[in-house]
Amino acid sequence: MRSYLDFEKPVAELEAKIEELRAVQTEGGGEVQVEEEISRLEAKASQTLQELYQTLTPWQKTQVARHPQRPHCLDFVAAIIDDFVPLAGDRKFSDDDAIVGGFGRFRGESICVIGHEKGSTTETRLKHNFGMARPEGYRKAVRLMEMADRFDIPVLALVDTAGAYPGIDAEERGQAEAIARSTEACLNLGVPNVALVLGEGGSGGAIAIATANRVLMMEHAIYSVISPEGAASILWHDSTKAQEAATNMKITAQDLMRFGIIDTIVSEPMGGAHRDPRAAIEKAADTIAASFAELKSYDRDMIRKMRREKFLAIGRGKL
Repeated sequence: MRSYLDFEKPVAELEAKIEELRAVQTEGGGEVQVEEEISRLEAKASQTLQELYQTLTPWQKTQVARHPQRPHCLDFVAAIIDDFVPLAGDRKFSDDDAIVGGFGRFRGESICVIGHEKGSTTETRLKHNFGMARPEGYRKAVRLMEMADRFDIPVLALVDTAGAYPGIDAEERGQAEAIARSTEACLNLGVPNVALVLGEGGSGGAIAIATANRVLMMEHAIYSVISPEGAASILWHDSTKAQEAATNMKITAQDLMRFGIIDTIVSEPMGGAHRDPRAAIEKAADTIAASFAELKSYDRDMIRKMRREKFLAIGRGKL
């Protein structure tokens, strides 16, 4: 059953009427002729959806990025990675299900995949801690990156987190240090790495695996140093001003592309990736493949140099 966001109410009402008419047609054994009315409503729903998504505000994009039916990391892995073998544990403390990682094949080539998994049901969301990783998650990411670098295997990061887990236990085990080490591991890679922001790219929890040669974003994803709610609480001591914060923070893919923070925007099906996950994933896969193809000819030293210069250049001459 499709879940609708608040601003999608006009579309929800039209599609509900369409379903009612189809039910009437089925119950009537085809005797009730409503095809013309269904076609009219479908055209109107499609037009309304298009108009809504052509003028999304930053806060509405935030809602789309957080949509519960949006495809997550494991959906991408299942669709585009062949022979995927997940690896677990950081070899220091334990495993962290908020970050999944392993090795497989992407369009015939070996690849290392590391990503945040939010989960899609109550059970899996709790298992994966809503994609908020603890230190052992980032240490697992470091272990995988070092292994990929040793065997000359490119790294793909699938970013989708509100941020690193802020719990006391995570802080006690060195959350900040683990994030810094993971970011450092990204920078030290001698193999190409590509990061794709699927939904939310939140703070250090995202940058820890997204310090890549190419940073891609889904069209309706967001990428920020803090959530709009968090920013509103700090700036105005009022979390209800999240909409205003989202606008001022410039967190959309379109803003970040203009500032040179990201390299490519991956277009989504009309109505967002949750309306047609397969098409969204295929489009993303094509963009990922193109990004790796651009980097394939560079040697290890140049890969590191390009990545370093990319991040040092952020903010220079873009204000």
